[in-house]
Amino acid sequence: MSSDDERDEKELSLTSPEVVTKYKGAAEIVNKALQVVLAECKPKAKIVDICEKGDAFIKEQTGSMYKNAKKKIERGVAFPTCISVNNTVGHFSPLASDETVLEEGDMVKIDMGCHIDGFIALVGHTHVLQEGTVSGRKADVISAANTAAEVALRLVRPGKKNTDVTEAIQKVAAAYDCKIVEGVLSHQMKQHVIDGNKVVLSVASPEATVEEVEFEENEVYAIDIVASTGDGKPKLIDEKQTTIYKKDETVNYQLKMKASRFIISEIKQNFPHMPFTARSLEEKRARLGLVECVNHGHLQPYPVLYEKSGDFVAQIKFTVLLMPNGSDRITSHTLQELQPTKTIEDPEIKGWLALGIKKKKGGGKKKKAKKAGEKGESSTEAEPMDATSNAQE
Repeated sequence: MSSDDERDEKELSLTSPEVVTKYKGAAEIVNKALQVVLAECKPKAKIVDICEKGDAFIKEQTGSMYKNAKKKIERGVAFPTCISVNNTVGHFSPLASDETVLEEGDMVKIDMGCHIDGFIALVGHTHVLQEGTVSGRKADVISAANTAAEVALRLVRPGKKNTDVTEAIQKVAAAYDCKIVEGVLSHQMKQHVIDGNKVVLSVASPEATVEEVEFEENEVYAIDIVASTGDGKPKLIDEKQTTIYKKDETVNYQLKMKASRFIISEIKQNFPHMPFTARSLEEKRARLGLVECVNHGHLQPYPVLYEKSGDFVAQIKFTVLLMPNGSDRITSHTLQELQPTKTIEDPEIKGWLALGIKKKKGGGKKKKAKKAGEKGESSTEAEPMDATSNAQE
């Protein structure tokens, strides 16, 4: 690597304070956007309207930043707002014509992302539309996702391997009699790269394997934990529900249809690196052109998958910076009060949750542990959510 390359690499990593500032700026906006979206999630609210409000908030907040920068700094939505309900696993961000509304008692998963200059902060959160404490299987599956996220936060650290995390999160889910959903990937992120080469599998299987890798200092990860009360093997029901796509920059196939060429040039101009929703495109041409673009690999689709009707799916997603002084979880949201039916007794899981997040400085008393689901930055220990101790006091 030449000295110029090394300098470029350094300038774009967490060793640069400016890069850390941009990640944290994007995180602050997406955390606020999540609060905005959560406030809109009420019975009879139209899902597409809520998605639009989430994206609009991120655009408005990022739009007022770096206005006077010498070179144009790209900023805005890094992942379109998705509202996926009950047994829907994710990626539900419907077209404007969709009339789907939320109902009392729905388990709502919110998934969204923001970037500043290509430095991405993603967040995912689960909330049940009801007053008071959530109990029963709904509480079990949210607790499974959240406790697995807390364990992952402690195992995604320099020296540990991606396979350690895959095994651990499945063990946590099983303790709540739930399953981690297959096919969900947690990726390393870099500038303009939402799905980097280092990957944590949700479930390893003969069909789903990734290279075993070690986490390293100054890396950034989006950890995506999705748990289900069902069998964790979701199915595609209707391809027409797919509305989120990402441009594959390596594909140069010459498209035949005029509508496809129009759409792909619009995407190259407006969404060169980040996933986008078909709502952002000129709708009539999009309908015609998207199929050819996907068929020839220009676009990578994010399909809407489902568990069986009656199953509940919960998601917790967070962005973590592996800083020299420890892990910094920059996106999160406090959960509702939960009263799961299961209690974590497993000493290995308790041991993982007791691991510190920050590197200890010499001397001094250990900070009082925060509980699972609260902000991870300053906490050293997490406690499992169980039937006896509520994790959101």
